[in-house]
Amino acid sequence: PNPALGLRGLRTLKAHMDVLEGQLKALAAADAATDADLWVMAPMVADEHEADYFVRLAKSHGLKFVGAMAEVPSIALMADKVAKVADFVSIGTNDLTQYLGSVANYQTAWHPAVLRAIKMICDAGNANGMPVGVCGEAAADPDLAVVLAGLGVNSLSMTPVALDDVRAALAEVTLEEAKAKAAAALNGDYY
Repeated sequence: PNPALGLRGLRTLKAHMDVLEGQLKALAAADAATDADLWVMAPMVADEHEADYFVRLAKSHGLKFVGAMAEVPSIALMADKVAKVADFVSIGTNDLTQYLGSVANYQTAWHPAVLRAIKMICDAGNANGMPVGVCGEAAADPDLAVVLAGLGVNSLSMTPVALDDVRAALAEVTLEEAKAKAAAALNGDYY
């Protein structure tokens, strides 16, 4: 039984510590074998307690950059606390959108509730020097990428095919213009 899909991500991994420990050991070995900086994150982190648990565990294995996926609404509400324990947050807009909306018309990252949750995470991250990225379909939407930059997102992860269009959209606006578009989108004024 998995009511309301509550047993997902990090909670599932905690229930199967052999899997979690094995993954962290493998990631630490991969990190040690390269000159690149490996960033590791746990999925479906709900709050600062889960973030702190994972960060401490991963760092005990020698991993240096440890963060959390922001995919459930509770992490947005606790973002100021999460920013004090995680090295970074990556917002999974597909899941976050799903959890914030239950009607088909609201299943969009353009919905103000989704954008406000993203802004809460960005504000906390930027106030605490914690990078905030966005992955998922939202990052590949050129117009939405501008809004995300205006909200304070530091990085976008997308399929390579979307890169040129997103880069072009971002190059057409100043940061102040992106912030103005973000402010309009937060109020539901889609442009």
